[in-house]
Amino acid sequence: MAILVTGSRGQVGAAVLGELLAAGAPVRASARSPQPGDFPPGVDAVRADLTDPSTWPAALAGVQKVFLYAHPETAAEFAAAAERAGVEHVVLLSSYTVMAADAEANPIGRRHLAAERELAGARLTRTFVRPGYFATNSLRWQSIRTDRVLRTAFPDATTAPVHERDIAAVAARALLNDTADAAYPVLGAGPVTIRDQVAAIAEALGEPVVLQEVDVDTYRADLMTQLPGPLVELLIQSGGSVHQLPPEVATDAVPELLGRPALTFAEWARDHADDFR
Repeated sequence: MAILVTGSRGQVGAAVLGELLAAGAPVRASARSPQPGDFPPGVDAVRADLTDPSTWPAALAGVQKVFLYAHPETAAEFAAAAERAGVEHVVLLSSYTVMAADAEANPIGRRHLAAERELAGARLTRTFVRPGYFATNSLRWQSIRTDRVLRTAFPDATTAPVHERDIAAVAARALLNDTADAAYPVLGAGPVTIRDQVAAIAEALGEPVVLQEVDVDTYRADLMTQLPGPLVELLIQSGGSVHQLPPEVATDAVPELLGRPALTFAEWARDHADDFR
Protein backbone atom coordinates (compact mmCIF):
# COMPACT_ATOMS: atom_id res chain seq x y z
CA MET A 1 0.00 0.00 0.00
CA ALA A 2 1.17 3.50 -0.83
CA ILE A 3 2.31 6.44 1.27
CA LEU A 4 0.53 9.67 0.34
CA VAL A 5 2.64 12.83 0.56
CA THR A 6 0.47 15.95 0.66
CA GLY A 7 2.02 19.21 -0.50
CA SER A 8 4.58 17.37 -2.61
CA ARG A 9 5.60 20.54 -4.44
CA GLY A 10 6.51 22.36 -1.23
CA GLN A 11 10.02 22.55 0.18
CA VAL A 12 9.36 19.98 2.90
CA GLY A 13 6.90 17.82 0.97
CA ALA A 14 9.26 17.51 -1.98
CA ALA A 15 12.09 16.54 0.36
CA VAL A 16 9.88 13.90 2.05
CA LEU A 17 8.95 12.53 -1.35
CA GLY A 18 12.63 12.32 -2.27
CA GLU A 19 13.52 10.50 0.95
CA LEU A 20 10.77 7.93 0.42
CA LEU A 21 11.70 7.36 -3.22
CA ALA A 22 15.34 6.86 -2.21
CA ALA A 23 14.17 4.22 0.28
CA GLY A 24 12.22 2.42 -2.44
CA ALA A 25 8.85 3.02 -0.78
CA PRO A 26 5.64 3.08 -2.86
CA VAL A 27 4.57 6.72 -2.88
CA ARG A 28 1.75 8.89 -4.15
CA ALA A 29 2.49 12.58 -4.61
CA SER A 30 -0.27 15.12 -4.25
CA ALA A 31 -0.70 18.82 -4.91
CA ARG A 32 -3.61 21.20 -5.28
CA SER A 33 -3.15 21.25 -9.05
CA PRO A 34 -0.42 18.81 -10.13
CA GLN A 35 1.12 19.49 -13.52
CA PRO A 36 3.09 17.24 -15.89
CA GLY A 37 6.75 17.23 -14.91
CA ASP A 38 6.13 18.21 -11.28
CA PHE A 39 7.40 14.88 -9.99
CA PRO A 40 9.93 12.24 -11.02
CA PRO A 41 8.89 9.82 -13.80
CA GLY A 42 6.77 6.96 -12.58
CA VAL A 43 5.49 8.71 -9.46
CA ASP A 44 1.74 8.37 -8.98
CA ALA A 45 0.48 11.97 -8.86
CA VAL A 46 -3.00 13.00 -7.70
CA ARG A 47 -4.89 16.16 -6.85
CA ALA A 48 -5.47 16.68 -3.13
CA ASP A 49 -6.51 19.97 -1.61
CA LEU A 50 -6.79 20.09 2.19
CA THR A 51 -9.48 22.75 1.83
CA ASP A 52 -11.55 20.59 -0.57
CA PRO A 53 -12.79 17.28 0.91
CA SER A 54 -14.10 16.15 -2.49
CA THR A 55 -10.48 15.59 -3.57
CA TRP A 56 -9.62 13.27 -0.68
CA PRO A 57 -11.27 9.89 -1.48
CA ALA A 58 -9.33 9.35 -4.71
CA ALA A 59 -6.07 10.53 -3.11
CA LEU A 60 -6.53 8.24 -0.08
CA ALA A 61 -7.65 5.11 -1.94
CA GLY A 62 -5.16 2.30 -1.30
CA VAL A 63 -3.06 4.45 1.04
CA GLN A 64 -1.63 3.07 4.27
CA LYS A 65 0.22 6.13 5.59
CA VAL A 66 0.03 9.89 5.02
CA PHE A 67 2.43 12.80 5.36
CA LEU A 68 0.11 15.68 6.20
CA TYR A 69 0.52 19.43 6.35
CA ALA A 70 -1.30 21.10 9.23
CA HIS A 71 -4.66 22.57 8.26
CA PRO A 72 -6.68 22.70 11.49
CA GLU A 73 -9.88 23.85 9.80
CA THR A 74 -10.30 20.44 8.16
CA ALA A 75 -8.00 18.22 10.26
CA ALA A 76 -10.85 16.31 11.96
CA GLU A 77 -12.66 15.81 8.66
CA PHE A 78 -9.47 14.62 6.98
CA ALA A 79 -8.76 12.18 9.82
CA ALA A 80 -12.26 10.72 9.45
CA ALA A 81 -11.79 10.37 5.69
CA ALA A 82 -8.43 8.70 6.28
CA GLU A 83 -10.00 6.24 8.70
CA ARG A 84 -12.71 5.34 6.18
CA ALA A 85 -10.05 4.76 3.53
CA GLY A 86 -8.12 2.38 5.77
CA VAL A 87 -5.18 4.65 6.53
CA GLU A 88 -3.24 3.36 9.54
CA HIS A 89 -0.78 6.14 10.34
CA VAL A 90 -0.50 9.90 9.78
CA VAL A 91 2.70 11.92 10.11
CA LEU A 92 1.77 15.56 10.74
CA LEU A 93 4.06 18.48 9.94
CA SER A 94 3.52 20.41 13.17
CA SER A 95 5.68 23.06 14.86
CA TYR A 96 7.98 23.37 17.85
CA THR A 97 5.81 26.28 19.00
CA VAL A 98 3.30 23.77 20.42
CA MET A 99 5.91 22.86 23.06
CA ALA A 100 6.23 26.39 24.43
CA ALA A 101 4.48 27.45 27.60
CA ASP A 102 2.72 30.25 25.69
CA ALA A 103 1.71 28.09 22.72
CA GLU A 104 -1.92 29.23 22.82
CA ALA A 105 -0.82 32.89 22.63
CA ASN A 106 1.28 32.28 19.52
CA PRO A 107 -0.72 32.25 16.25
CA ILE A 108 1.52 29.54 14.78
CA GLY A 109 1.42 27.47 17.95
CA ARG A 110 -2.35 27.81 18.23
CA ARG A 111 -2.96 26.51 14.71
CA HIS A 112 -0.64 23.54 15.08
CA LEU A 113 -2.01 22.63 18.50
CA ALA A 114 -5.49 22.56 16.99
CA ALA A 115 -4.34 20.24 14.18
CA GLU A 116 -2.56 17.93 16.63
CA ARG A 117 -5.63 17.73 18.86
CA GLU A 118 -7.92 16.81 15.99
CA LEU A 119 -5.61 13.99 14.92
CA ALA A 120 -5.12 12.81 18.51
CA GLY A 121 -8.83 12.08 18.64
CA ALA A 122 -8.78 9.88 15.54
CA ARG A 123 -8.69 6.08 15.52
CA LEU A 124 -5.30 5.85 13.85
CA THR A 125 -1.74 6.22 15.05
CA ARG A 126 0.06 9.47 14.45
CA THR A 127 3.49 11.06 14.60
CA PHE A 128 3.97 14.77 15.16
CA VAL A 129 7.12 16.20 13.55
CA ARG A 130 7.77 19.52 15.29
CA PRO A 131 10.39 21.57 13.45
CA GLY A 132 11.77 24.86 14.65
CA TYR A 133 12.40 27.94 12.52
CA PHE A 134 12.58 26.88 8.86
CA ALA A 135 15.84 27.84 7.16
CA THR A 136 13.73 28.34 4.03
CA ASN A 137 12.38 31.52 5.62
CA SER A 138 15.65 33.05 4.41
CA LEU A 139 14.43 32.64 0.84
CA ARG A 140 12.43 35.82 1.38
CA TRP A 141 15.76 37.68 1.42
CA GLN A 142 15.50 38.22 -2.31
CA SER A 143 17.38 41.52 -2.06
CA ILE A 144 20.44 39.29 -1.79
CA ARG A 145 19.60 37.89 -5.19
CA THR A 146 18.74 41.21 -6.82
CA ASP A 147 21.17 43.61 -5.12
CA ARG A 148 23.58 41.46 -3.08
CA VAL A 149 22.42 43.29 0.06
CA LEU A 150 20.31 42.45 3.11
CA ARG A 151 18.72 45.28 5.06
CA THR A 152 17.81 44.64 8.69
CA ALA A 153 17.40 46.57 11.92
CA PHE A 154 18.81 43.66 13.92
CA PRO A 155 21.98 42.24 12.32
CA ASP A 156 22.99 40.39 15.49
CA ALA A 157 19.58 38.86 16.15
CA THR A 158 19.55 35.06 16.19
CA THR A 159 17.46 32.27 14.77
CA ALA A 160 18.10 28.52 14.87
CA PRO A 161 17.44 27.58 11.24
CA VAL A 162 16.29 24.05 10.46
CA HIS A 163 17.18 22.52 7.09
CA GLU A 164 14.15 21.03 5.35
CA ARG A 165 16.22 17.91 4.68
CA ASP A 166 16.35 17.23 8.42
CA ILE A 167 12.58 17.66 8.70
CA ALA A 168 12.03 15.37 5.73
CA ALA A 169 14.43 12.71 6.96
CA VAL A 170 12.68 12.54 10.33
CA ALA A 171 9.25 12.46 8.67
CA ALA A 172 10.33 9.70 6.28
CA ARG A 173 11.78 7.69 9.14
CA ALA A 174 8.41 7.96 10.90
CA LEU A 175 6.49 6.98 7.77
CA LEU A 176 8.70 3.95 7.19
CA ASN A 177 9.13 2.76 10.77
CA ASP A 178 6.72 4.24 13.32
CA THR A 179 3.81 2.08 14.39
CA ALA A 180 2.75 3.98 17.52
CA ASP A 181 2.13 7.55 18.59
CA ALA A 182 5.26 9.73 18.82
CA ALA A 183 6.43 13.35 18.65
CA TYR A 184 9.82 14.49 17.34
CA PRO A 185 11.25 18.00 17.77
CA VAL A 186 13.55 18.98 14.87
CA LEU A 187 15.44 22.01 16.14
CA GLY A 188 18.46 22.60 13.92
CA ALA A 189 22.15 22.93 14.66
CA GLY A 190 21.72 25.89 17.04
CA PRO A 191 21.34 29.68 17.04
CA VAL A 192 23.07 31.67 14.29
CA THR A 193 23.10 35.45 13.96
CA ILE A 194 21.63 37.13 10.89
CA ARG A 195 25.11 38.50 10.26
CA ASP A 196 26.58 34.99 10.14
CA GLN A 197 23.72 33.69 7.99
CA VAL A 198 24.37 36.39 5.42
CA ALA A 199 28.07 35.51 5.51
CA ALA A 200 27.21 31.84 4.89
CA ILE A 201 25.09 32.76 1.86
CA ALA A 202 27.89 34.98 0.53
CA GLU A 203 30.37 32.12 0.91
CA ALA A 204 28.00 29.74 -0.88
CA LEU A 205 27.61 32.26 -3.71
CA GLY A 206 31.31 33.03 -3.87
CA GLU A 207 30.41 36.73 -3.91
CA PRO A 208 30.25 39.46 -1.25
CA VAL A 209 26.86 40.35 0.25
CA VAL A 210 26.43 43.67 2.08
CA LEU A 211 24.65 43.65 5.42
CA GLN A 212 23.02 47.06 5.76
CA GLU A 213 21.57 48.18 9.10
CA VAL A 214 18.37 50.23 8.81
CA ASP A 215 16.01 51.83 11.33
CA VAL A 216 13.16 49.83 12.84
CA ASP A 217 10.41 51.65 10.91
CA THR A 218 12.09 50.93 7.58
CA TYR A 219 12.58 47.31 8.60
CA ARG A 220 8.94 46.98 9.69
CA ALA A 221 7.70 48.39 6.39
CA ASP A 222 9.83 45.89 4.48
CA LEU A 223 8.63 42.96 6.59
CA MET A 224 5.00 43.97 6.09
CA THR A 225 5.40 43.18 2.39
CA GLN A 226 6.45 39.62 3.27
CA LEU A 227 4.75 38.51 6.51
CA PRO A 228 1.38 38.86 8.29
CA GLY A 229 1.16 41.89 10.55
CA PRO A 230 0.99 39.98 13.88
CA LEU A 231 4.15 38.03 13.02
CA VAL A 232 5.93 41.22 12.03
CA GLU A 233 5.13 42.81 15.40
CA LEU A 234 6.27 39.70 17.29
CA LEU A 235 9.55 39.81 15.41
CA ILE A 236 10.05 43.52 16.08
CA GLN A 237 9.25 43.10 19.78
CA SER A 238 11.82 40.31 20.06
CA GLY A 239 14.54 42.44 18.47
CA GLY A 240 14.57 40.25 15.38
CA SER A 241 15.40 37.06 17.26
CA VAL A 242 13.13 34.02 17.04
CA HIS A 243 12.13 32.56 20.39
CA GLN A 244 13.87 29.33 21.38
CA LEU A 245 12.44 26.59 23.58
CA PRO A 246 13.68 26.31 27.17
CA PRO A 247 16.53 23.81 27.60
CA GLU A 248 14.38 21.28 29.47
CA VAL A 249 12.28 20.62 26.34
CA ALA A 250 14.75 21.62 23.59
CA THR A 251 16.02 18.15 22.69
CA ASP A 252 16.57 17.74 18.98
CA ALA A 253 15.46 14.31 17.71
CA VAL A 254 17.82 14.30 14.71
CA PRO A 255 20.99 12.88 16.34
CA GLU A 256 19.18 9.94 17.93
CA LEU A 257 16.86 9.15 15.03
CA LEU A 258 19.24 9.74 12.15
CA GLY A 259 22.58 9.01 13.81
CA ARG A 260 24.16 12.31 12.72
CA PRO A 261 24.19 15.95 13.77
CA ALA A 262 21.59 18.40 12.51
CA LEU A 263 22.52 20.08 9.25
CA THR A 264 23.97 23.57 9.63
CA PHE A 265 22.81 26.80 8.04
CA ALA A 266 26.03 26.83 5.98
CA GLU A 267 24.99 23.48 4.48
CA TRP A 268 21.53 24.89 3.75
CA ALA A 269 23.09 27.93 2.08
CA ARG A 270 25.19 25.71 -0.18
CA ASP A 271 22.13 23.65 -1.09
CA HIS A 272 20.18 26.81 -1.94
CA ALA A 273 22.88 28.96 -3.52
CA ASP A 274 21.06 28.92 -6.87
CA ASP A 275 18.00 30.50 -5.23
CA PHE A 276 20.10 33.62 -4.61
CA ARG A 277 21.77 33.79 -8.03
